[in-house]
Amino acid sequence: RDDEDTFKILIATDIHLGYLEKDPVRGNDTFVTFNEILEQAQTNEVDFVLLGGDLFHENKPSRKTVHSCLESLRKYCMGDRPVHFEILSDQAVNFHFSKFPWVNYQDGNLNISIPIFSIHGNHDDPTGADALCALDILSCAGLLNHFGRSTSVEKIDISPILLRKGRTKIALYGLGAIPDERLYRMFVNKQVTMLRPKEDEDSWFNLFVIHQNRSKHGATNYIPEQFLDDFINLVVWGHEHECKIAPTQNEQQRFYVSQPGSSVVTSLSPGEAVKKHVGLLHVKGKKMKMQKIPLKTVRSFYMEDIVLGDHPDLFNPDNPKVTQAIQAFCMEKVEMMLDNAERERLGNPQQPEKPLIRLRVDYTGGFEPFSVHRFSQKYVDRIANPKDIIHFFRHREQKEKNDSDLNFGKLVGRPASEGMTLRVEDLVKQYFQTAEKKVQLSLLTERGMGEAVQEFVDKEEKDAIEELVKFQLEKTQRFLKERRTDAEEEKIDEEVRRFRESRRKNTEEEDEEVREAMTRARAHRSEDTILASASSDEELMDMGMKATGDSDDSLPSTMSRGRGRGRGRARGARGQSSTARGSSRRGRG
Repeated sequence: RDDEDTFKILIATDIHLGYLEKDPVRGNDTFVTFNEILEQAQTNEVDFVLLGGDLFHENKPSRKTVHSCLESLRKYCMGDRPVHFEILSDQAVNFHFSKFPWVNYQDGNLNISIPIFSIHGNHDDPTGADALCALDILSCAGLLNHFGRSTSVEKIDISPILLRKGRTKIALYGLGAIPDERLYRMFVNKQVTMLRPKEDEDSWFNLFVIHQNRSKHGATNYIPEQFLDDFINLVVWGHEHECKIAPTQNEQQRFYVSQPGSSVVTSLSPGEAVKKHVGLLHVKGKKMKMQKIPLKTVRSFYMEDIVLGDHPDLFNPDNPKVTQAIQAFCMEKVEMMLDNAERERLGNPQQPEKPLIRLRVDYTGGFEPFSVHRFSQKYVDRIANPKDIIHFFRHREQKEKNDSDLNFGKLVGRPASEGMTLRVEDLVKQYFQTAEKKVQLSLLTERGMGEAVQEFVDKEEKDAIEELVKFQLEKTQRFLKERRTDAEEEKIDEEVRRFRESRRKNTEEEDEEVREAMTRARAHRSEDTILASASSDEELMDMGMKATGDSDDSLPSTMSRGRGRGRGRARGARGQSSTARGSSRRGRG
């Protein structure tokens, strides 16, 4: 029942605002669904909204995305409706990284009717010299409460936000996205601590929000549920996109796990084809109830698999017209899925008109694929993803071992875009481990290089690799000087090998190195930005003065002189004999 002791919380994760925003058909999908989620919060008069990360799809969202988000938050979350719960914990600890360390609805300058609490995900995590993310902009504007942020890679203490409504008390724990392998190692080394209230610790309903891999993607590239403390009552698990919002109990730890999934289809995989929901969580005392709310504005997605080898009566690889028969069969399947989508839309006018369709065709057995591009042209006006309707793939056979009774048979090879995620640092590590001896790393470590390449690719830190190389080179030089190594090539090589192996074993020290190098790279980028800005201002002033001084000259001669002067300055700045400090800076900019 809704009464003065019951918390009502709207739960959602992975909204991915701005996904495919430039697509003419799907560009507004994320914004429309976000509005629907906030409208549900307003209609159900919830106490607050809890988001499990990845509110934004990009680390640096566009102006359109940020503007649409602010518009929605202002429309649905501000108003005169009173907030009926209080915060008992020290907010200076809960929001210690913010310039305004208190919850937004207690700010006297703001009129908040629905507070939003959110952790960051792996798509919108803090980056740059100041370690800021898009959620910090919303937090500074007073529209959202960003919590669960950890700045240390050596030890994580998760301090809960303590909430009370009537006689019900909730301890809200949050942990923003951290690279899975690092967090896995920290859990193993007992470096993650969840703090509990000293008074009546058993009277609290413990709610934990996390944004990590739940399914196993590698030996340590996920977080096992048994790593989490057993005093937790409910875990809201973000990052996984398949909707499994009904709480399921972990038999070992006895807590419940709810996986709300994403509110937009970002990959054409089976997990995304499950109907999308948000959850309305009721908490009274230590009891809870999760109500599933289907999202009506999500674009429908239909998916089907065809194995051509299962239809020998229809398809014979030796038939010269078999490709046309396969194409006709695929068209028939697509038409059936379109009919299903049309029937579903009749009962839900809020659903977008064009559905997403995916047909995976296994052509093992001597069959040839037809032209996907020509096939897609027929559905440009009827399907939202015409370019990737059909996906051809083949079985991969695993060789049977003679010395074993196990027969694994044939395994279906799934494409990388559907289930198997390749990570940059894994590729770097794999490359150097399998490379020839002459191109293997002898000074740097594969792990450090992988982290630097990932920063370069994901976060656009252009100086990341260079700064890591410089940092590790300086450290090695200092080590050799301290050891007073003889100036013989063989002895130096041996000492360098030893030093490298010791660093590889000490993972914490290596993490510290990478972090220091990334800090340098960000600081370097900030300096370059300032220098480039200053030089462009000087250039504009110079051009203005030149134009004023040469106003009597003809236009062609002025243009010619301007180009020559620019080239000359650039050469002078690049060379050793630069005439002035300002000119050198301009050349660099």
